[in-house]
Order: sequence, then C-alpha cells, then structure tokens
Amino acid sequence: MAGDKIICHCKQVSYLDIRKAMVAGARSLDEIKEQTGAGTGCGRCVGEIEKILASVCGCKNVSLEDVVNAVKSGADTTDKVAKVTGAGSGCGRCKALVQNVIDLKK
Repeated sequence: MAGDKIICHCKQVSYLDIRKAMVAGARSLDEIKEQTGAGTGCGRCVGEIEKILASVCGCKNVSLEDVVNAVKSGADTTDKVAKVTGAGSGCGRCKALVQNVIDLKK
C-alpha cells in the first residue's frame, strides 16, 4: 500500500502515519486513535485501520500474530523472525516494526 494513501480522511492520517505509530508500539485500535487521531471522526476508517494493525509484512503476507508468536518461541533478531515467518525478507520496510515486536514482545 502506498505510504501516502490517506486512511482516515477526517483527520488526514495516512497509511504511513499508522505504521509509524505501530513502530512506536501501538498495537490496538485505541492506541492508534490516541497516537494519530485516526478513527476518532466518523469512524468509517476503523475497518481499514484494523487490517493494517493485523499485518506486519505485506510482501510475504505475515500477520502481527505470526511475528509475535515467532518472538515468543525464541526468534530474538529480525533475521530469525524472517527465517520463521518470512517477515522482513522481501523489501525490508517492515524490519523496524519486527524489531519493535522483538523489543516489546507484543
């Protein structure tokens, strides 16, 4: 998805803004709302925000749950997570988020 694509038109929040909030530790809709304001207007974007929250790696179609499970199972580097899930082994744009999951273990 294009980084500059506006997800929340009420608050002018882009896909990239939401991903940055995730890299900063946001893992729930409420945390995204708090950090970005997205979803706090009309609410039509909530479904799209939830889809973004559920995904870590678009290249390899890897979910946040998959990455969290890999980390809980001992993958403690981005390379190890990539070996287990594929996340971060494509374009690499998700590596910061994968590292954040490793750091926070969530």
